[in-house]
Amino acid sequence: MKEKEKLIEIKHLKKYFSVGKGKVLKAVDDVSFDIYKGETLGLVGESGCGKSTTGRTIIQLYNSTSGKVVYDGEDLQLIKTAADIKRMKKKIQMIYQDPYSSLNPRMTVLEIISEGINNHEVHLGKKEIKDKVYELLESVGLDKKHANRYPHEFSGGQRQRIGIARALAVEPEFIIADEPIAALDVSIQAQIVNLMQDLQQKKGLTYLFIAHDLSMVKHISDRIAVMYLGTIIELAESENLYDNPLHPYTQALLSAIPIPDPKLERARERIILKGDVPSPLNPPSGCRFRTRCPRAMQICSDSVPKWQEVSPKHFVACHLYD
Repeated sequence: MKEKEKLIEIKHLKKYFSVGKGKVLKAVDDVSFDIYKGETLGLVGESGCGKSTTGRTIIQLYNSTSGKVVYDGEDLQLIKTAADIKRMKKKIQMIYQDPYSSLNPRMTVLEIISEGINNHEVHLGKKEIKDKVYELLESVGLDKKHANRYPHEFSGGQRQRIGIARALAVEPEFIIADEPIAALDVSIQAQIVNLMQDLQQKKGLTYLFIAHDLSMVKHISDRIAVMYLGTIIELAESENLYDNPLHPYTQALLSAIPIPDPKLERARERIILKGDVPSPLNPPSGCRFRTRCPRAMQICSDSVPKWQEVSPKHFVACHLYD
């Protein structure tokens, strides 16, 4: 079987924020993973664990504190010229969480979607740009009659479709979807996920899909990385992670997903985590999850667990597997 081709390599990525009085918030703290061409990598974890900061640091909205982001063999931190930055922006796009605040309320849908085309496709005339916008709207399940309307005239789901069309306008290879369904009704969430899957197959896209809802991530992701307090604690193929979660935190997250069978739902045991998520300003020593872990041992406070491959393509950072 042909080995998958790496599109992105994240190597020891750190993003720290100075929050005054000499304090440092370690939002992303030594994160490493790869994303392969044509796949969807799901990145999950509780609110505030550093998922969105990871996405924004990859796309260079934030400058990393240290570490590398290598895209198709190119180190993004070394790209400095305006022409090269523009070239990379065409390849990497982002879909934002909030479809209400991510669209300019003073611009029509036509203006919003054509903004990127105007920047990158300078050879196109007005009619060609308009036709391309109409085509994009149809590809996300909207109509060309929507082009002259303003964002406030649309529902949340429709606005997110506009956001997807805007991301697709420059024909990117890689899209970071930062909790794209979090602000939407449950009935609309599945529609957006299905749309993203269809577009991925038609256009050969690669996704980093950031979310806190593990049940929805399973449907779209080939592999899933679980994040806790700025670090990746488990990474595996989607089915493998659901069938055999190794880290106590992943087990707790999965136990919170309701099962549609009432008998099974009543019989199974929920894992209730004690305490609150510690502050990233002052994370615990050793394993960051130890203060809430039902299986914590002395070694968990003494040393940071090493990242290891416990079974083929299933990685975990936990002392239980040393």
